Amino acid sequence: MSPQNSPAVTSAKQQPEWPDAGELNRVVKELKALPPLVFASECDLLTQRLADVSRGEAFFLTGGDCAETFAANTANSVRARLKTVLQMAVVLTYGATLPVVKVGRIAGQYFKPRSSNEETINGISLPSYRGDAINDVAFTPEARRPDPQRLIRAYKSSNATLNLIRSFSQDGSADLRMVHAWNRDFVANSDSGKKYDQLAKDIDRALAFMHACGADPVEFRSVEFFTAHEALLLDYEKAMSRTDYVTGRTYDTSAHFLWMGERTREPNGAHAEFMSSIQNPIGCKVGPKADPADVVKMVQKLDPDKTPGRLTLISRMGVGNVLEKLPPIIEAVEKSGHPVIWVCDPMHGNTRESASGLKTREFSDVLSEIKDFFTVHRQLGTHPGGMHIELTGDDVTECIGGISGVMEKDLPMRYETACDPRLNRVQALELAFQVSEMLAK
Repeated sequence: MSPQNSPAVTSAKQQPEWPDAGELNRVVKELKALPPLVFASECDLLTQRLADVSRGEAFFLTGGDCAETFAANTANSVRARLKTVLQMAVVLTYGATLPVVKVGRIAGQYFKPRSSNEETINGISLPSYRGDAINDVAFTPEARRPDPQRLIRAYKSSNATLNLIRSFSQDGSADLRMVHAWNRDFVANSDSGKKYDQLAKDIDRALAFMHACGADPVEFRSVEFFTAHEALLLDYEKAMSRTDYVTGRTYDTSAHFLWMGERTREPNGAHAEFMSSIQNPIGCKVGPKADPADVVKMVQKLDPDKTPGRLTLISRMGVGNVLEKLPPIIEAVEKSGHPVIWVCDPMHGNTRESASGLKTREFSDVLSEIKDFFTVHRQLGTHPGGMHIELTGDDVTECIGGISGVMEKDLPMRYETACDPRLNRVQALELAFQVSEMLAK
């Protein structure tokens, strides 16, 4: 299609109404002058790792907060989230004999799409909370006013988190020999934990054997860990884009992996236009209302060169929709010849409101959507490439069910999310065991 005949790019959706355009421009200029948060070589390495996933030779695990907050950006919180993802990865790796590409929803997930521009409580309407990078969750006019200076704080918080991740993943703190100690309470208190205890002992024996053979298992003492967030606020993402001086190609240096959400997924939309301009590995959420032909158009726009590892399609169907809605989309994309990665987001399609008014998710629904995802791929002969999970390393009470025993009446006890409900640490590990068994089959 010639440029003259190409559809016009539509305006960006889900952008805040900034009260001071001049202040926003000054902040954008400042962001453009700041150092990158991640580097082109790291993004290229992730693309290589994801190319393995596209060939069915690895599994893609993304996990972390629904919405990061400045208040929760503490060293302990970051470590807890990172450790939970690593623990899940160990279970998946050694249970299913597949390497796991580990990516965190971390160091940048400060932006959230909303279904409405305003929130009304007791007859009072204020701008919706759009993430700490834009405004505050407190329901006051001052807190809900979009503030461009928060973008600078998001950058600084992301940088601090990245520094901690890099240190933690390289200095021996992520040594797999510590796994058993990390999981002592989980092992002691659940049947799934007992399975993990055996797995940890198997890892210990493997390491002991390597030491006896004189090997230096450096790969067990350090770990590759990448970051990701939704590329929602285009002012921020464009300001963080840099041209690599070696290759001359453009990368969004705010994260290694960026994805486009269901609310901004349009082949001729401003978000798709931006995503097609960067070299990072990227993802696109696909919901139950997605038309297979439109998904193919999006795939062709985002991955015109059919590059393995470039594009991930993240299905978020809801537990009752997977078996019907997902197969025609997979078949259409597979027919197009694009080597996409298929990942399951079992969280966003399964949110409901509890009797108390709090949003929650049933662990059984999350697990069932993943099972249906695997069933579809088994029937079609395609590779279930990964899962995309909202989780925390803390013992919150936001999702119901699982061996942690959280019930609906327990939700107010530790309901700490700034937006959507997350799996707690025990629920996340239980899910990893279940998926490990699916991979083994």
